Amino acid sequence: MGFIAPRSPDFDISEWRTRPLLRRIHPLVVDWVENGFGSPYSVYLLYIVKMLAYAFGAIAIAATTPGLGTISDFGSWWTEPIFYQKVVVFTLLFEVLGFGCASGPLTFRFLPPVGAFMYWLRPGTMRLPPWPGRVPLTAGTRRSLVDVVLYLGVIAAAVWLLVSPGAEPIPGVSDVGMIDPMRLIPLVVLLPVLGLRDKTIFLAARAEQYWVPLLIFFFPFGDMLIGLKLLMVAIWWGAATSKLNRHFPFVVSVMITNSPLQRVKWFKRKLFKNFPTDIRPSRVVATLAHTGTVIEYSVPLVLLFSHGGWPTTIALAIMVIFHLHIISTFPLGVPLEWNVYVIFGALFLFGHYAEISVLDLGSPLLGAILLVCLVAGPAIGNTKPHLASFLVSMRYYAGNWATSMWAFRKGSEAKIDEHVVKSSRLQKTQLTTLYGEEMAELLMQKAVVFRSMHHHGRALLGLLPRAVEDDLGDYDIREGEFVAGTVLGWNFGEGHLHDDRFVAALQQRCGFAPGEVRVVFLESQPIQTQRQRYKIIDAALGVIEEGWVSVKDMCDRQPWLDDDGGIPAHVTWRRDLRRDATV
Repeated sequence: MGFIAPRSPDFDISEWRTRPLLRRIHPLVVDWVENGFGSPYSVYLLYIVKMLAYAFGAIAIAATTPGLGTISDFGSWWTEPIFYQKVVVFTLLFEVLGFGCASGPLTFRFLPPVGAFMYWLRPGTMRLPPWPGRVPLTAGTRRSLVDVVLYLGVIAAAVWLLVSPGAEPIPGVSDVGMIDPMRLIPLVVLLPVLGLRDKTIFLAARAEQYWVPLLIFFFPFGDMLIGLKLLMVAIWWGAATSKLNRHFPFVVSVMITNSPLQRVKWFKRKLFKNFPTDIRPSRVVATLAHTGTVIEYSVPLVLLFSHGGWPTTIALAIMVIFHLHIISTFPLGVPLEWNVYVIFGALFLFGHYAEISVLDLGSPLLGAILLVCLVAGPAIGNTKPHLASFLVSMRYYAGNWATSMWAFRKGSEAKIDEHVVKSSRLQKTQLTTLYGEEMAELLMQKAVVFRSMHHHGRALLGLLPRAVEDDLGDYDIREGEFVAGTVLGWNFGEGHLHDDRFVAALQQRCGFAPGEVRVVFLESQPIQTQRQRYKIIDAALGVIEEGWVSVKDMCDRQPWLDDDGGIPAHVTWRRDLRRDATV
Protein backbone atom coordinates (compact mmCIF):
# COMPACT_ATOMS: atom_id res chain seq x y z
CA MET A 1 0.00 0.00 0.00
CA GLY A 2 1.36 3.41 -0.98
CA PHE A 3 0.45 6.97 -0.14
CA ILE A 4 -1.16 7.71 -3.53
CA ALA A 5 -1.58 4.45 -5.47
CA PRO A 6 -3.62 1.46 -4.27
CA ARG A 7 -1.80 -1.70 -3.29
CA SER A 8 -1.26 -4.25 -6.06
CA PRO A 9 -1.95 -7.89 -5.13
CA ASP A 10 0.78 -10.52 -5.08
CA PHE A 11 -0.25 -12.22 -8.31
CA ASP A 12 -0.21 -11.59 -12.04
CA ILE A 13 -3.26 -9.44 -12.82
CA SER A 14 -3.19 -10.30 -16.54
CA GLU A 15 -3.32 -14.04 -15.83
CA TRP A 16 -5.91 -13.51 -13.09
CA ARG A 17 -8.28 -11.76 -15.54
CA THR A 18 -8.39 -14.85 -17.76
CA ARG A 19 -9.91 -16.98 -14.99
CA PRO A 20 -13.65 -17.68 -14.50
CA LEU A 21 -15.45 -15.44 -12.01
CA LEU A 22 -15.30 -17.68 -8.92
CA ARG A 23 -11.64 -18.54 -9.49
CA ARG A 24 -10.90 -14.82 -9.61
CA ILE A 25 -12.58 -14.35 -6.23
CA HIS A 26 -10.45 -16.86 -4.30
CA PRO A 27 -7.04 -15.08 -4.55
CA LEU A 28 -8.65 -11.69 -3.90
CA VAL A 29 -10.31 -13.00 -0.74
CA VAL A 30 -6.98 -14.34 0.51
CA ASP A 31 -5.35 -11.01 -0.29
CA TRP A 32 -8.16 -9.10 1.49
CA VAL A 33 -7.68 -11.09 4.71
CA GLU A 34 -4.06 -10.02 4.97
CA ASN A 35 -4.16 -6.58 3.34
CA GLY A 36 -7.75 -5.33 3.27
CA PHE A 37 -9.00 -3.40 0.28
CA GLY A 38 -5.56 -1.87 -0.24
CA SER A 39 -6.58 1.80 -0.32
CA PRO A 40 -3.65 4.27 -0.34
CA TYR A 41 -2.89 6.07 2.93
CA SER A 42 -3.80 9.42 1.38
CA VAL A 43 -7.42 8.25 1.30
CA TYR A 44 -7.51 7.78 5.08
CA LEU A 45 -5.82 11.15 5.58
CA LEU A 46 -8.56 12.71 3.44
CA TYR A 47 -11.25 11.28 5.70
CA ILE A 48 -9.47 12.42 8.86
CA VAL A 49 -9.31 15.97 7.46
CA LYS A 50 -13.00 15.74 6.55
CA MET A 51 -13.96 14.69 10.08
CA LEU A 52 -11.97 17.59 11.52
CA ALA A 53 -13.60 19.97 9.05
CA TYR A 54 -17.03 18.68 10.07
CA ALA A 55 -16.34 19.22 13.78
CA PHE A 56 -14.74 22.64 13.29
CA GLY A 57 -17.53 23.72 10.93
CA ALA A 58 -20.22 22.92 13.48
CA ILE A 59 -18.36 24.78 16.22
CA ALA A 60 -17.55 27.80 14.01
CA ILE A 61 -21.12 28.22 12.81
CA ALA A 62 -22.56 27.83 16.30
CA ALA A 63 -20.08 30.41 17.60
CA THR A 64 -21.86 33.08 15.53
CA THR A 65 -24.97 32.64 17.73
CA PRO A 66 -25.49 35.80 19.82
CA GLY A 67 -24.59 35.21 23.44
CA LEU A 68 -22.54 32.03 23.02
CA GLY A 69 -19.01 33.33 22.73
CA THR A 70 -16.06 32.80 20.43
CA ILE A 71 -14.50 29.57 19.21
CA SER A 72 -11.74 29.96 21.78
CA ASP A 73 -14.42 29.98 24.50
CA PHE A 74 -15.88 26.68 23.27
CA GLY A 75 -15.22 24.94 26.59
CA SER A 76 -17.60 27.32 28.35
CA TRP A 77 -20.57 27.02 25.97
CA TRP A 78 -20.51 23.52 24.44
CA THR A 79 -23.22 22.44 26.91
CA GLU A 80 -25.69 25.12 25.73
CA PRO A 81 -28.91 23.49 24.39
CA ILE A 82 -28.85 25.63 21.27
CA PHE A 83 -25.42 24.27 20.40
CA TYR A 84 -26.78 20.71 20.38
CA GLN A 85 -29.65 21.86 18.19
CA LYS A 86 -27.29 23.47 15.71
CA VAL A 87 -25.02 20.41 15.65
CA VAL A 88 -28.04 18.32 14.61
CA VAL A 89 -29.04 20.77 11.86
CA PHE A 90 -25.45 21.16 10.66
CA THR A 91 -25.03 17.38 10.47
CA LEU A 92 -28.28 17.03 8.51
CA LEU A 93 -27.06 19.69 6.07
CA PHE A 94 -23.62 18.06 5.87
CA GLU A 95 -25.25 14.76 4.92
CA VAL A 96 -27.88 16.11 2.54
CA LEU A 97 -25.16 17.96 0.60
CA GLY A 98 -23.30 14.66 0.23
CA PHE A 99 -20.23 15.34 2.37
CA GLY A 100 -20.97 12.69 5.00
CA CYS A 101 -21.48 8.98 4.53
CA ALA A 102 -21.35 7.61 0.96
CA SER A 103 -18.70 10.14 -0.06
CA GLY A 104 -15.12 9.77 -1.19
CA PRO A 105 -12.93 6.93 -2.47
CA LEU A 106 -14.00 4.36 0.14
CA THR A 107 -17.46 4.51 -1.43
CA PHE A 108 -15.96 4.40 -4.94
CA ARG A 109 -16.47 8.12 -5.56
CA PHE A 110 -13.32 9.43 -7.19
CA LEU A 111 -14.01 11.99 -9.92
CA PRO A 112 -15.76 13.82 -8.27
CA PRO A 113 -15.49 12.53 -4.67
CA VAL A 114 -19.04 13.64 -3.78
CA GLY A 115 -22.42 13.25 -5.45
CA ALA A 116 -25.67 14.44 -3.86
CA PHE A 117 -25.94 18.18 -4.58
CA MET A 118 -24.17 17.77 -7.94
CA TYR A 119 -27.06 15.53 -9.00
CA TRP A 120 -29.98 16.95 -7.04
CA LEU A 121 -29.48 20.51 -8.29
CA ARG A 122 -29.53 19.25 -11.88
CA PRO A 123 -32.88 18.80 -13.68
CA GLY A 124 -33.09 15.62 -15.72
CA THR A 125 -31.31 13.35 -13.26
CA MET A 126 -33.13 10.33 -11.89
CA ARG A 127 -35.35 10.43 -8.81
CA LEU A 128 -37.16 7.56 -7.10
CA PRO A 129 -40.51 8.36 -5.43
CA PRO A 130 -41.40 5.84 -2.71
CA TRP A 131 -45.14 5.58 -3.49
CA PRO A 132 -45.72 7.05 -6.97
CA GLY A 133 -49.04 5.24 -7.45
CA ARG A 134 -50.45 6.36 -4.12
CA VAL A 135 -49.21 9.89 -3.46
CA PRO A 136 -50.48 12.52 -5.93
CA LEU A 137 -47.98 14.64 -7.85
CA THR A 138 -45.06 12.27 -7.22
CA ALA A 139 -45.15 9.95 -10.26
CA GLY A 140 -42.24 9.81 -12.67
CA THR A 141 -38.50 9.30 -12.33
CA ARG A 142 -37.13 12.46 -13.96
CA ARG A 143 -36.02 15.30 -11.69
CA SER A 144 -37.82 18.52 -12.54
CA LEU A 145 -37.34 22.15 -11.62
CA VAL A 146 -39.86 21.59 -8.80
CA ASP A 147 -37.56 18.98 -7.25
CA VAL A 148 -34.57 21.30 -7.52
CA VAL A 149 -36.50 24.13 -5.84
CA LEU A 150 -37.62 21.80 -3.03
CA TYR A 151 -34.02 20.67 -2.51
CA LEU A 152 -32.84 24.28 -2.41
CA GLY A 153 -35.61 24.95 0.09
CA VAL A 154 -34.29 22.20 2.38
CA ILE A 155 -30.80 23.69 2.21
CA ALA A 156 -32.08 27.21 2.83
CA ALA A 157 -34.25 26.08 5.75
CA ALA A 158 -31.25 24.37 7.37
CA VAL A 159 -29.05 27.45 6.88
CA TRP A 160 -31.79 29.65 8.40
CA LEU A 161 -31.75 27.49 11.52
CA LEU A 162 -27.95 27.63 11.73
CA VAL A 163 -27.96 31.45 11.79
CA SER A 164 -30.87 31.62 14.24
CA PRO A 165 -30.42 33.36 17.60
CA GLY A 166 -31.73 31.86 20.78
CA ALA A 167 -35.31 32.64 21.73
CA GLU A 168 -36.30 32.97 25.38
CA PRO A 169 -33.79 32.09 28.15
CA ILE A 170 -34.23 28.78 29.97
CA PRO A 171 -34.37 29.56 33.71
CA GLY A 172 -31.53 27.92 35.59
CA VAL A 173 -30.09 26.39 32.40
CA SER A 174 -29.26 28.94 29.71
CA ASP A 175 -29.44 32.68 29.12
CA VAL A 176 -29.16 32.09 25.37
CA GLY A 177 -32.19 29.81 25.09
CA MET A 178 -33.07 27.52 22.19
CA ILE A 179 -34.10 27.99 18.56
CA ASP A 180 -37.58 29.43 18.15
CA PRO A 181 -39.78 26.39 17.32
CA MET A 182 -41.54 28.35 14.57
CA ARG A 183 -38.25 28.44 12.66
CA LEU A 184 -38.19 24.64 12.61
CA ILE A 185 -41.37 24.33 10.55
CA PRO A 186 -39.90 24.89 7.04
CA LEU A 187 -37.27 22.14 7.41
CA VAL A 188 -39.65 19.79 9.23
CA VAL A 189 -42.15 20.11 6.35
CA LEU A 190 -39.90 20.44 3.30
CA LEU A 191 -37.70 17.38 3.86
CA PRO A 192 -40.53 14.79 3.92
CA VAL A 193 -42.32 16.58 1.06
CA LEU A 194 -39.14 16.31 -0.98
CA GLY A 195 -38.78 12.70 0.19
CA LEU A 196 -42.17 11.85 -1.30
CA ARG A 197 -40.79 12.85 -4.68
CA ASP A 198 -37.33 11.34 -4.13
CA LYS A 199 -36.74 8.91 -1.29
CA THR A 200 -32.99 9.00 -1.99
CA ILE A 201 -32.64 12.51 -0.55
CA PHE A 202 -34.75 11.71 2.51
CA LEU A 203 -32.52 8.72 3.26
CA ALA A 204 -29.36 10.70 2.55
CA ALA A 205 -30.43 13.27 5.14
CA ARG A 206 -30.41 10.35 7.63
CA ALA A 207 -33.88 11.42 8.70
CA GLU A 208 -34.15 8.86 11.50
CA GLN A 209 -31.04 10.44 13.02
CA TYR A 210 -31.42 14.17 12.29
CA TRP A 211 -35.02 14.89 11.21
CA VAL A 212 -36.65 13.16 14.20
CA PRO A 213 -34.74 15.48 16.61
CA LEU A 214 -36.35 18.45 14.85
CA LEU A 215 -39.73 17.15 16.04
CA ILE A 216 -38.34 16.78 19.56
CA PHE A 217 -37.05 20.38 19.48
CA PHE A 218 -40.67 21.64 19.54
CA PHE A 219 -41.03 20.56 23.18
CA PRO A 220 -39.86 22.31 26.37
CA PHE A 221 -36.27 21.85 27.48
CA GLY A 222 -36.82 19.01 29.96
CA ASP A 223 -38.95 16.89 27.65
CA MET A 224 -36.63 17.72 24.76
CA LEU A 225 -33.62 16.31 26.61
CA ILE A 226 -35.58 13.17 27.55
CA GLY A 227 -36.70 12.67 23.94
CA LEU A 228 -33.14 13.07 22.66
CA LYS A 229 -31.86 10.58 25.24
CA LEU A 230 -34.47 8.02 24.23
CA LEU A 231 -33.65 8.57 20.55
CA MET A 232 -29.96 7.90 21.11
CA VAL A 233 -30.66 4.78 23.15
CA ALA A 234 -33.07 3.59 20.45
CA ILE A 235 -30.31 4.00 17.86
CA TRP A 236 -27.93 1.89 19.95
CA TRP A 237 -30.56 -0.74 20.72
CA GLY A 238 -31.78 -0.79 17.13
CA ALA A 239 -28.25 -1.47 15.94
CA ALA A 240 -27.80 -4.17 18.60
CA THR A 241 -31.10 -5.85 17.70
CA SER A 242 -30.15 -5.98 14.04
CA LYS A 243 -27.03 -7.94 15.01
CA LEU A 244 -28.96 -10.81 16.57
CA ASN A 245 -28.26 -13.08 13.63
CA ARG A 246 -25.81 -15.62 12.28
CA HIS A 247 -24.07 -13.28 9.92
CA PHE A 248 -22.86 -10.31 11.98
CA PRO A 249 -19.46 -12.02 12.57
CA PHE A 250 -18.93 -11.85 8.78
CA VAL A 251 -19.25 -8.06 8.98
CA VAL A 252 -16.79 -7.75 11.85
CA SER A 253 -14.17 -9.90 10.13
CA VAL A 254 -14.36 -7.73 7.00
CA MET A 255 -14.17 -4.50 9.01
CA ILE A 256 -11.14 -5.54 11.06
CA THR A 257 -9.18 -6.96 8.13
CA ASN A 258 -9.78 -3.71 6.21
CA SER A 259 -8.72 -1.41 9.05
CA PRO A 260 -5.63 0.67 8.18
CA LEU A 261 -4.55 0.44 11.83
CA GLN A 262 -4.68 -3.36 11.94
CA ARG A 263 -1.51 -4.64 10.27
CA VAL A 264 -0.87 -7.79 12.36
CA LYS A 265 -1.41 -10.53 9.79
CA TRP A 266 -1.40 -13.47 12.19
CA PHE A 267 -4.22 -11.85 14.16
CA LYS A 268 -6.26 -11.21 11.02
CA ARG A 269 -5.84 -14.83 9.99
CA LYS A 270 -7.20 -15.87 13.40
CA LEU A 271 -10.48 -14.18 12.51
CA PHE A 272 -11.20 -17.06 10.13
CA LYS A 273 -11.66 -20.76 10.78
CA ASN A 274 -8.71 -22.05 8.78
CA PHE A 275 -6.95 -19.47 6.63
CA PRO A 276 -6.57 -19.66 3.64
CA THR A 277 -8.85 -22.65 2.91
CA ASP A 278 -11.79 -21.83 5.19
CA ILE A 279 -12.70 -18.14 5.15
CA ARG A 280 -15.66 -18.32 7.48
CA PRO A 281 -15.66 -16.37 10.76
CA SER A 282 -13.85 -18.08 13.63
CA ARG A 283 -14.89 -18.19 17.27
CA VAL A 284 -12.52 -15.30 17.92
CA VAL A 285 -14.40 -12.92 15.64
CA ALA A 286 -17.79 -14.28 16.77
CA THR A 287 -16.83 -13.43 20.35
CA LEU A 288 -15.75 -9.92 19.31
CA ALA A 289 -18.98 -9.41 17.37
CA HIS A 290 -21.33 -10.53 20.12
CA THR A 291 -19.36 -8.62 22.75
CA GLY A 292 -20.11 -5.49 20.76
CA THR A 293 -23.80 -6.40 20.72
CA VAL A 294 -23.84 -6.85 24.49
CA ILE A 295 -22.17 -3.44 24.88
CA GLU A 296 -24.79 -1.74 22.69
CA TYR A 297 -27.59 -3.23 24.79
CA SER A 298 -26.24 -2.94 28.31
CA VAL A 299 -24.13 0.22 28.48
CA PRO A 300 -26.86 2.56 27.12
CA LEU A 301 -29.16 1.12 29.79
CA VAL A 302 -26.66 2.22 32.43
CA LEU A 303 -26.50 5.70 30.85
CA LEU A 304 -30.28 5.91 30.83
CA PHE A 305 -30.73 5.25 34.56
CA SER A 306 -27.44 6.02 36.33
CA HIS A 307 -27.90 9.85 36.52
CA GLY A 308 -24.24 10.65 37.12
CA GLY A 309 -21.36 9.43 39.25
CA TRP A 310 -18.84 6.73 38.44
CA PRO A 311 -21.36 4.38 36.69
CA THR A 312 -22.14 7.14 34.17
CA THR A 313 -18.45 7.99 33.74
CA ILE A 314 -17.47 4.38 33.07
CA ALA A 315 -20.39 3.85 30.71
CA LEU A 316 -19.55 7.00 28.77
CA ALA A 317 -15.89 5.93 28.49
CA ILE A 318 -16.97 2.55 27.08
CA MET A 319 -19.25 4.11 24.46
CA VAL A 320 -16.64 6.67 23.42
CA ILE A 321 -14.08 3.89 22.94
CA PHE A 322 -16.71 1.81 21.12
CA HIS A 323 -17.32 4.54 18.53
CA LEU A 324 -13.65 5.46 18.24
CA HIS A 325 -13.01 1.82 17.35
CA ILE A 326 -15.62 2.01 14.57
CA ILE A 327 -13.97 5.18 13.26
CA SER A 328 -10.55 3.49 13.33
CA THR A 329 -11.72 0.73 10.96
CA PHE A 330 -12.85 3.26 8.31
CA PRO A 331 -15.75 1.00 7.28
CA LEU A 332 -16.76 1.14 3.62
CA GLY A 333 -19.64 3.57 3.42
CA VAL A 334 -17.67 5.72 5.91
CA PRO A 335 -20.29 6.78 8.49
CA LEU A 336 -17.46 8.62 10.25
CA GLU A 337 -19.11 11.94 11.06
CA TRP A 338 -22.06 10.03 12.50
CA ASN A 339 -19.75 8.41 15.03
CA VAL A 340 -18.29 11.82 15.95
CA TYR A 341 -21.85 13.11 16.39
CA VAL A 342 -22.82 10.17 18.63
CA ILE A 343 -19.74 10.67 20.83
CA PHE A 344 -20.64 14.34 21.28
CA GLY A 345 -24.30 13.48 21.90
CA ALA A 346 -23.43 10.90 24.54
CA LEU A 347 -21.22 13.37 26.42
CA PHE A 348 -23.82 16.14 26.13
CA LEU A 349 -26.98 14.20 26.96
CA PHE A 350 -25.76 11.55 29.39
CA GLY A 351 -22.72 13.37 30.74
CA HIS A 352 -23.57 17.01 31.34
CA TYR A 353 -27.33 16.46 31.69
CA ALA A 354 -27.16 13.08 33.44
CA GLU A 355 -29.50 14.20 36.23
CA ILE A 356 -32.50 14.57 33.89
CA SER A 357 -34.45 11.32 34.21
CA VAL A 358 -36.39 9.80 31.34
CA LEU A 359 -39.05 8.84 33.90
CA ASP A 360 -39.97 12.54 34.12
CA LEU A 361 -41.34 12.75 30.57
CA GLY A 362 -44.38 15.00 30.81
CA SER A 363 -45.73 15.24 27.26
CA PRO A 364 -48.05 12.48 25.99
CA LEU A 365 -47.69 13.90 22.46
CA LEU A 366 -43.91 13.51 22.55
CA GLY A 367 -44.37 10.00 23.90
CA ALA A 368 -46.61 9.16 20.94
CA ILE A 369 -44.11 10.61 18.45
CA LEU A 370 -41.32 8.56 20.01
CA LEU A 371 -43.41 5.38 19.88
CA VAL A 372 -43.99 5.83 16.16
CA CYS A 373 -40.42 6.80 15.27
CA LEU A 374 -38.46 4.63 17.70
CA VAL A 375 -40.65 1.54 18.03
CA ALA A 376 -43.08 1.19 15.13
CA GLY A 377 -40.52 1.95 12.40
CA PRO A 378 -37.88 -0.54 13.60
CA ALA A 379 -40.57 -3.16 14.32
CA ILE A 380 -41.85 -2.98 10.73
CA GLY A 381 -38.32 -2.93 9.30
CA ASN A 382 -37.21 -5.97 11.27
CA THR A 383 -40.25 -8.12 10.56
CA LYS A 384 -41.13 -6.91 7.06
CA PRO A 385 -37.88 -5.50 5.67
CA HIS A 386 -39.28 -5.12 2.15
CA LEU A 387 -41.50 -2.31 3.45
CA ALA A 388 -38.82 -0.09 4.99
CA SER A 389 -35.23 1.01 4.51
CA PHE A 390 -32.72 -0.54 6.88
CA LEU A 391 -31.76 3.04 7.81
CA VAL A 392 -35.25 4.07 8.92
CA SER A 393 -35.49 0.69 10.66
CA MET A 394 -32.26 1.44 12.57
CA ARG A 395 -30.77 -1.83 11.33
CA TYR A 396 -27.28 -0.49 10.85
CA TYR A 397 -23.93 -2.08 10.05
CA ALA A 398 -25.03 -5.65 10.80
CA GLY A 399 -24.66 -7.41 7.45
CA ASN A 400 -28.41 -7.63 6.95
CA TRP A 401 -29.13 -5.32 4.04
CA ALA A 402 -31.04 -5.65 0.82
CA THR A 403 -28.40 -6.02 -1.91
CA SER A 404 -28.05 -6.71 -5.59
CA MET A 405 -25.48 -7.87 -8.12
CA TRP A 406 -25.65 -6.91 -11.78
CA ALA A 407 -24.49 -8.82 -14.84
CA PHE A 408 -23.89 -6.59 -17.88
CA ARG A 409 -23.25 -8.31 -21.18
CA LYS A 410 -19.83 -7.10 -22.33
CA GLY A 411 -20.10 -3.54 -23.61
CA SER A 412 -23.66 -2.87 -22.41
CA GLU A 413 -22.55 -1.10 -19.24
CA ALA A 414 -21.43 1.85 -21.41
CA LYS A 415 -25.07 2.64 -22.24
CA ILE A 416 -25.46 4.13 -18.76
CA ASP A 417 -22.76 6.70 -19.50
CA GLU A 418 -24.31 7.37 -22.90
CA HIS A 419 -27.99 7.72 -22.01
CA VAL A 420 -28.35 8.66 -18.34
CA VAL A 421 -28.10 12.26 -17.11
CA LYS A 422 -25.74 12.33 -14.12
CA SER A 423 -22.76 14.23 -12.78
CA SER A 424 -20.11 11.51 -12.88
CA ARG A 425 -19.18 8.64 -15.12
CA LEU A 426 -19.30 5.01 -14.03
CA GLN A 427 -16.75 3.85 -11.46
CA LYS A 428 -14.87 1.73 -13.99
CA THR A 429 -14.36 4.82 -16.18
CA GLN A 430 -13.25 6.93 -13.22
CA LEU A 431 -10.77 4.28 -12.07
CA THR A 432 -9.42 3.76 -15.58
CA THR A 433 -8.65 7.48 -15.75
CA LEU A 434 -6.75 7.28 -12.48
CA TYR A 435 -4.98 3.91 -12.64
CA GLY A 436 -5.40 2.35 -16.07
CA GLU A 437 -7.82 -0.30 -17.31
CA GLU A 438 -6.16 -3.34 -15.72
CA MET A 439 -6.05 -1.93 -12.18
CA ALA A 440 -9.53 -0.47 -12.63
CA GLU A 441 -11.02 -3.90 -13.36
CA LEU A 442 -9.17 -5.39 -10.39
CA LEU A 443 -10.59 -2.76 -8.04
CA MET A 444 -14.10 -3.28 -9.42
CA GLN A 445 -13.78 -6.99 -8.67
CA LYS A 446 -12.55 -6.21 -5.16
CA ALA A 447 -15.97 -4.67 -4.58
CA VAL A 448 -17.53 -7.99 -5.59
CA VAL A 449 -15.13 -9.74 -3.20
CA PHE A 450 -16.18 -7.39 -0.39
CA ARG A 451 -19.75 -8.55 -0.98
CA SER A 452 -18.76 -12.22 -1.21
CA MET A 453 -17.07 -12.07 2.20
CA HIS A 454 -20.48 -11.24 3.71
CA HIS A 455 -23.00 -14.07 3.89
CA HIS A 456 -25.38 -12.46 1.39
CA GLY A 457 -22.63 -12.20 -1.21
CA ARG A 458 -22.58 -16.00 -1.37
CA ALA A 459 -26.25 -15.97 -2.38
CA LEU A 460 -25.79 -13.26 -5.00
CA LEU A 461 -22.90 -15.11 -6.63
CA GLY A 462 -24.64 -18.46 -6.31
CA LEU A 463 -27.77 -17.15 -8.02
CA LEU A 464 -25.93 -15.49 -10.90
CA PRO A 465 -25.81 -18.70 -12.99
CA ARG A 466 -29.61 -18.83 -12.73
CA ALA A 467 -29.82 -15.25 -13.94
CA VAL A 468 -27.75 -15.36 -17.13
CA GLU A 469 -28.54 -17.42 -20.20
CA ASP A 470 -24.98 -18.19 -21.24
CA ASP A 471 -21.46 -18.15 -19.83
CA LEU A 472 -20.75 -15.73 -16.98
CA GLY A 473 -17.51 -14.85 -18.73
CA ASP A 474 -19.60 -12.94 -21.30
CA TYR A 475 -20.70 -10.51 -18.60
CA ASP A 476 -19.18 -7.78 -16.43
CA ILE A 477 -20.27 -8.37 -12.83
CA ARG A 478 -20.95 -5.21 -10.86
CA GLU A 479 -22.12 -4.19 -7.41
CA GLY A 480 -25.67 -2.86 -7.52
CA GLU A 481 -24.80 -0.24 -4.94
CA PHE A 482 -22.26 1.29 -7.31
CA VAL A 483 -24.69 1.36 -10.23
CA ALA A 484 -27.31 3.12 -8.11
CA GLY A 485 -24.78 5.45 -6.52
CA THR A 486 -23.63 6.66 -9.91
CA VAL A 487 -27.12 7.14 -11.32
CA LEU A 488 -28.88 8.51 -8.22
CA GLY A 489 -26.04 10.52 -6.70
CA TRP A 490 -26.01 8.66 -3.38
CA ASN A 491 -26.14 5.19 -1.88
CA PHE A 492 -25.31 3.96 1.59
CA GLY A 493 -25.97 0.24 1.50
CA GLU A 494 -29.66 0.74 0.74
CA GLY A 495 -30.58 -2.07 -1.65
CA HIS A 496 -34.10 -0.76 -2.22
CA LEU A 497 -32.49 2.01 -4.25
CA HIS A 498 -31.42 -0.58 -6.86
CA ASP A 499 -34.36 -2.97 -6.92
CA ASP A 500 -36.73 -3.75 -9.82
CA ARG A 501 -38.20 -0.22 -9.73
CA PHE A 502 -34.77 1.28 -10.24
CA VAL A 503 -34.02 -1.25 -12.99
CA ALA A 504 -37.24 -0.20 -14.77
CA ALA A 505 -36.31 3.49 -14.52
CA LEU A 506 -32.86 2.73 -15.93
CA GLN A 507 -34.40 0.67 -18.74
CA GLN A 508 -36.53 3.66 -19.79
CA ARG A 509 -33.34 5.57 -20.47
CA CYS A 510 -31.01 2.87 -21.82
CA GLY A 511 -33.29 0.46 -23.71
CA PHE A 512 -31.34 -2.71 -22.94
CA ALA A 513 -32.23 -5.77 -25.04
CA PRO A 514 -33.64 -8.90 -23.35
CA GLY A 515 -30.82 -10.81 -21.69
CA GLU A 516 -28.41 -7.88 -21.94
CA VAL A 517 -28.62 -6.93 -18.26
CA ARG A 518 -29.65 -9.34 -15.52
CA VAL A 519 -29.90 -8.42 -11.84
CA VAL A 520 -30.01 -10.63 -8.76
CA PHE A 521 -31.76 -8.76 -5.95
CA LEU A 522 -31.68 -10.17 -2.40
CA GLU A 523 -33.96 -8.84 0.34
CA SER A 524 -32.91 -8.55 4.00
CA GLN A 525 -33.56 -11.35 6.45
CA PRO A 526 -36.70 -10.83 8.57
CA ILE A 527 -35.84 -11.24 12.23
CA GLN A 528 -38.38 -14.08 12.66
CA THR A 529 -37.18 -16.36 9.83
CA GLN A 530 -33.95 -17.88 8.55
CA ARG A 531 -34.73 -17.17 4.89
CA GLN A 532 -34.05 -14.33 2.49
CA ARG A 533 -36.20 -13.71 -0.57
CA TYR A 534 -34.65 -13.00 -3.95
CA LYS A 535 -35.68 -11.74 -7.37
CA ILE A 536 -33.98 -12.19 -10.70
CA ILE A 537 -34.67 -9.23 -12.96
CA ASP A 538 -34.16 -8.76 -16.68
CA ALA A 539 -33.84 -5.05 -17.47
CA ALA A 540 -36.04 -5.39 -20.55
CA LEU A 541 -38.54 -7.98 -19.30
CA GLY A 542 -38.87 -7.23 -15.58
CA VAL A 543 -38.86 -9.85 -12.83
CA ILE A 544 -38.29 -13.32 -14.30
CA GLU A 545 -37.86 -15.39 -11.11
CA GLU A 546 -38.68 -15.18 -7.42
CA GLY A 547 -37.76 -17.45 -4.53
CA TRP A 548 -35.81 -17.71 -1.32
CA VAL A 549 -32.48 -18.95 -0.02
CA SER A 550 -31.54 -20.27 3.40
CA VAL A 551 -29.32 -18.21 5.70
CA LYS A 552 -27.64 -21.43 6.78
CA ASP A 553 -26.71 -22.28 3.19
CA MET A 554 -25.13 -18.85 2.80
CA CYS A 555 -23.20 -19.00 6.06
CA ASP A 556 -21.90 -22.54 5.42
CA ARG A 557 -20.26 -21.68 2.08
CA GLN A 558 -16.94 -20.12 1.24
CA PRO A 559 -16.82 -16.75 -0.57
CA TRP A 560 -15.96 -18.62 -3.79
CA LEU A 561 -18.87 -21.07 -3.21
CA ASP A 562 -16.83 -24.26 -2.84
CA ASP A 563 -16.79 -26.69 -5.76
CA ASP A 564 -20.40 -26.58 -6.97
CA GLY A 565 -20.38 -22.81 -7.65
CA GLY A 566 -24.02 -22.40 -6.68
CA ILE A 567 -26.44 -22.19 -3.80
CA PRO A 568 -29.75 -24.03 -3.26
CA ALA A 569 -32.59 -21.82 -4.54
CA HIS A 570 -36.20 -22.46 -3.57
CA VAL A 571 -38.14 -21.07 -6.53
CA THR A 572 -41.66 -19.78 -5.86
CA TRP A 573 -42.35 -18.31 -9.32
CA ARG A 574 -40.61 -18.19 -12.69
CA ARG A 575 -41.59 -16.49 -15.91
CA ASP A 576 -41.84 -18.59 -19.08
CA LEU A 577 -39.24 -16.86 -21.24
CA ARG A 578 -39.77 -19.31 -24.12
CA ARG A 579 -43.40 -18.27 -24.39
CA ASP A 580 -42.38 -14.59 -24.33
CA ALA A 581 -39.97 -15.20 -27.20
CA THR A 582 -42.75 -16.60 -29.40
CA VAL A 583 -45.24 -13.80 -28.76
